[in-house]
Parts: sequence; C-alpha cells; structure tokens
Amino acid sequence: MNSSTQKPSRTRERVGLVAVTAVLAAAATVGITGIATADDRAGAKETAGQADDGADKKKDKEPSEQEIAALFDEWNAALGTGDAEVVADRYAPDGVLLPTVSKQVRTDRDGIVDYFEHFQENDPVGEKTETIVTVLDENSAVDAGTYVFTLTDPESGEVREVEARYTYVYEKIDGDWLIINHHSSAMPAGD
Repeated sequence: MNSSTQKPSRTRERVGLVAVTAVLAAAATVGITGIATADDRAGAKETAGQADDGADKKKDKEPSEQEIAALFDEWNAALGTGDAEVVADRYAPDGVLLPTVSKQVRTDRDGIVDYFEHFQENDPVGEKTETIVTVLDENSAVDAGTYVFTLTDPESGEVREVEARYTYVYEKIDGDWLIINHHSSAMPAGD
C-alpha cells in the first residue's frame, strides 16, 4: 500500500439542520409569549416554507438511484468500444481500480488503461445481476452488487462467463460523474 498517496477529503452538507433552525427561529419569534397572531402564524409558515424550499432545491440536485445505476451502462458502452482510453475516461484522475482478473491495484490512468487494453482483448460484455445504489449526497454515490461478464477467447473463440461482485464509488467532478473507486472480484464458490 502506498501511504504517500492521499486522496482529497470528501465533505458532506446537511440540509436538515437549516430547516430545523428556521422552524425553531420562527417558533421562538411567535412562541415567546405563547400567543401567536394570524400574522405571526403566516410568517412562521412562510419561514418554514422557505426552509423547505431550500431543502427541496437541495434534494432536487441529488441524483436518483436510477441515474447512478445507469452509469454502469455508460461504462459498459465505453468497454464495448474496444478503446481502453475511452474506458479510462470514466475514471477520476485519482481513481482506483481493483480489477477482477489482475492482482495489480491500478491507482492511475496509465495503470487503468493497461488493464483494460488486456481485458478488452476478450470482447467483454457486462450485465448486472443485482444492484444496490446508495446516494450519499448530490456529488457522491455508491453502486454495489453483482455482474456477469461474457468473455471470448481471442485465439480459440471459446466463450465463458465470469460472475463477479462489484463496487463503484462515484463522485461528480466538474459536472461529470466519475469513478473514484472500482472494486471487482470473482464470485466465490458456495453461499
């Protein structure tokens, strides 16, 4: 493990605190005397509504689970081009790849390109069999599950399937969803 390579820290914003603060501020304004006029109640609703609008706007920025799951389709289409550079474009500049059929951890673009140059010789076609998406916030998400790759031996033409488990960690960087970590491992035998 290369301990000198550090990835930038990823921060998370929380909207709930803003909404709670706005509601409590409105409640404190009208609740000090325990008597709220109609104008006070309308003001409190307006303040709470503004906080909700902010939360809704923030939530609108978060990707859907379907949007994150579809990123695999884009990656798989890149794989289908046969161009390792196109596949590597799906990864962040500091992305990490722990590939299925290589013992070497790939921690830079050159390593990722090298892996896919060899992997693509087998005309791989991936298909997800189970998907679990977790949206962390508007800029990060995880897609984990299982997939099957159909591989064709370039010399014999023999076709085989490789079942594997995967985890893609995505981050939105400069408006694009990129893979910051991709782990894939062959499915173990048994339960």
